[in-house]
Amino acid sequence: MNICRLVLAATFILSGFVKAVDPLGTQYKIDDYLEAMHLGGLLSGYVTLGASVAQAAVEFCLGCFLLFAIQRRLTSRLILLIMAVMTPLTLWLALANPISDCGCFGDAVVLTNWQTFWKNVVLLACALVVVRWPRDMFRFVSKANQWIVINYTLLFAIIVSLWSLYYLPPFDFRPYHIGTDLRDGWQRTMEGEALPYADLFIERADTGDDITEAVLADTSYTFLLVSPYLEQADDSRLDLINQLYEYAHAHHYGFYCLTASTAANIERWTEMTGAEYPFCLTDGTTLKTIVRSNPGLLLMKDGRIIGKWSHNDLPDIDDEQAQRPLERLRIGHMPDDSVAERIMAILLWFVLPLALLVLADRLWTWTKWLRRRRKPHEAQTSHESQTPH
Repeated sequence: MNICRLVLAATFILSGFVKAVDPLGTQYKIDDYLEAMHLGGLLSGYVTLGASVAQAAVEFCLGCFLLFAIQRRLTSRLILLIMAVMTPLTLWLALANPISDCGCFGDAVVLTNWQTFWKNVVLLACALVVVRWPRDMFRFVSKANQWIVINYTLLFAIIVSLWSLYYLPPFDFRPYHIGTDLRDGWQRTMEGEALPYADLFIERADTGDDITEAVLADTSYTFLLVSPYLEQADDSRLDLINQLYEYAHAHHYGFYCLTASTAANIERWTEMTGAEYPFCLTDGTTLKTIVRSNPGLLLMKDGRIIGKWSHNDLPDIDDEQAQRPLERLRIGHMPDDSVAERIMAILLWFVLPLALLVLADRLWTWTKWLRRRRKPHEAQTSHESQTPH
């Protein structure tokens, strides 16, 4: 039974976490599901985004609650309900194949629809075992202190989602992450290799010229302002975007705005923002994959991605820095933090506090047990001392 419990807990925690670090990616997948069911456009973007954050929080919390044996009956029944719904749904996906993958683990682990279905069959069997014997789960935290785990887990899941929305996902599992040699990947794709760059193209909006190879072959720095649809873009950082373009122009760096918007929307954006940078057309889905922000900013050097920023966190180059080339600025180099450091940060902020809580709770439970054992012994000793001999 506990093996089934651990399998379910690990799966739900992983699934919830990768959704929490990429809520926009989960929203796009929800939109794909709605389109496949001929319900596209029925729900607003705010509703699907809220559903994305809620789904991540529910999966992550249920996995943690099952791991800690919190609300054992309720948790096991909710997981069984979810698997009872998802298993036939993924069978339909496997048979009809309306979308390429279910998005269960985001871009971290991509499964085929049939692999997803058989995975859910195994999880459904595990859920049936767990719901049959919920009281056999060993508690890691006493019932009196479960509220701490419940609130902390829910708060952590929501904060991770909001952080990833405001900035960018702390873990980027997509083929456009920082460090990617985009030129090499695109060239190999053009030579026939099965790499995820087939839909990457950069076409001048004014002339129609394809400049993909020229942009990727540039051995200097190139800024790419990415906005899948300009009519939906956040316009709160326009001054900073124009400042970055002026800096790039002064130092002879490339600067292009990549979009899938129509000519009319490009013209409207230009009039509204006073943009002087050139616009290029690119596939909208590819742009959503490149950066989870609208707009977002990419910095490449010699065909390699060395920087990505959300519109909420664009680099601010002051007057003194504007005189120096990118080689002498921090943003001109890949960030120092590694994947291992980000994983360590997650461990410190989530795993370590819960581990300390478990330790403190076990000590507290042990001391209560000792006190209970001492009371009858002390009462007996007191009674014997008062009895006349």
